[in-house]
Amino acid sequence: MFQRLPNAAAARVPFTIDGRPAEAQAGDSIAAALLANGVQTCRATPVSGAPRAPYCMMGVCFDCLVTIDGIGNRQGCQVRLEPGMRVETQNGKREIGL
Repeated sequence: MFQRLPNAAAARVPFTIDGRPAEAQAGDSIAAALLANGVQTCRATPVSGAPRAPYCMMGVCFDCLVTIDGIGNRQGCQVRLEPGMRVETQNGKREIGL
């Protein structure tokens, strides 16, 4: 479904997905970077556990919620990928860190 247009000149940005090394193009949102790396599910809903994935890619649907650098419930489509970011898929509700 998701296919990147060729851009050989784009800089590569390293980051991790659930602890695994990955890379995407400079300028990608987190949601686009996940899709480009074959991650089709970013979270499971807290009530039913249903898998959710990026849908609208413009911040309306909240289906792309992920944990970024330890902060949960971030909209992946609204956050630009930065080198070294730690992105984690979410399973259920976000835990409160004290």
